[in-house]
Amino acid sequence: MAYSFFAYLSRLKLINRWSLMRNTQPENDAEHSLQVTMIAHAIAVLGRDRYGRQVNPEHVLTLAVYHDATEVMTGDLPTPVKYYSDDLRGAYHHLEDLSADRLLNLLPEEMRPAFAPCLKQEKGYDRDIVKAADKISAYIKCLEEQRAGNREFDYAANNIHQTLESIEYPEVKDFLLEFLPAFSMTLDELNHPTT
Repeated sequence: MAYSFFAYLSRLKLINRWSLMRNTQPENDAEHSLQVTMIAHAIAVLGRDRYGRQVNPEHVLTLAVYHDATEVMTGDLPTPVKYYSDDLRGAYHHLEDLSADRLLNLLPEEMRPAFAPCLKQEKGYDRDIVKAADKISAYIKCLEEQRAGNREFDYAANNIHQTLESIEYPEVKDFLLEFLPAFSMTLDELNHPTT
């Protein structure tokens, strides 16, 4: 029997993000997931190594890889739509759960228990870090669009920045302080830092 789980996931590259906004550079879910994965892993390492958290950065990395996997079934519903009301938010979470179940059924039965926590992430520190990395990735996209002269992302950048400021994990704040400024640098500045 042929299982289609990974064939479906390969379609993350076909799911465009920011669909209601004019983009100077399109972004898809596969690209986004890779960036979220790298950021989440780095934050988890900071949490473990600087703040003594009992966290496995590789587990956080794995959760981040799959954090938007259900969007191969649902598409990337724009944030203003899915969070418009409590009813829509609840309906969207239910749809995500149904999509996760459908994806799990595309795996051999003995593999499902290993993938279920990735597709149905439980509340807690690990998921919080993935969510923070997701927000940071979105903020980086806004910064890139603004640098390209696209004011379409000004409002989103402001809202996401406020959300990031409210995150209380010091490792998230450290990532923002130590790594985010480089995303505003040109290639020449990255190659020839002045500090």
